[in-house]
Amino acid sequence: MIELRDVSKTFTLHNQGSAVIEVLSRVSFSVAPGECVALTGASGAGKSTLMRMIYGNYLTASGAIRIGDVDLAQAEPRQIIQLRREVLGYVSQFLRVVPRVPTLEVVAEPLRAVGVPADAAEARARALLSQLNIPERLWSLSPTTFSGGEQQRVNIARGFAHGYPAMLLDEPTASLDPVNRAVVLSLITEAKARGAAIIGIFHDAAAREAVCDREIDVSRFTPQAAA
Repeated sequence: MIELRDVSKTFTLHNQGSAVIEVLSRVSFSVAPGECVALTGASGAGKSTLMRMIYGNYLTASGAIRIGDVDLAQAEPRQIIQLRREVLGYVSQFLRVVPRVPTLEVVAEPLRAVGVPADAAEARARALLSQLNIPERLWSLSPTTFSGGEQQRVNIARGFAHGYPAMLLDEPTASLDPVNRAVVLSLITEAKARGAAIIGIFHDAAAREAVCDREIDVSRFTPQAAA
């Protein structure tokens, strides 16, 4: 479902004489439906950079990143938008939403975007918000007013609302209490059971061991490691 072949990434530092920094070199691996793979490696190894490349936020210097039958390295912007709407979900560490939009609508929006009727989308959103222990009295408010932990749980609910065939998870259990951490791990397990291919960054070793089938050390794809 997810396949990377000889993917490389460089950054050009225009304010430092246009110096070119090679961040990742010849990254190759694949993730099958129903599999969860953890990206590991020391801070600065390129885990978040690789995640952003897979989501299409960063361009590749070379190689191919295929999600289903779409190569993100060659895709047009409209193809990437459609892929994100229907196929590739992304739970980042930070909630980014339009201010003043109620929490219930924020969570239901990915479903409505793929044609799910409003009533069914709202029912799914209600179920997820309840499961993640967001009080019902907050559902009509914008999540921008919530605490950091509440915003993270809304972000997770939104990310798991639609049954994406492929998912990217960036520290999904960070800063969560044990009860809500367990809920998130159960959502990941359910997504795997329905056949989602998942790539995640988990600094929580216990969470990683609970849901991940294998690990990929990104450090081995850094130029320093290759040298």
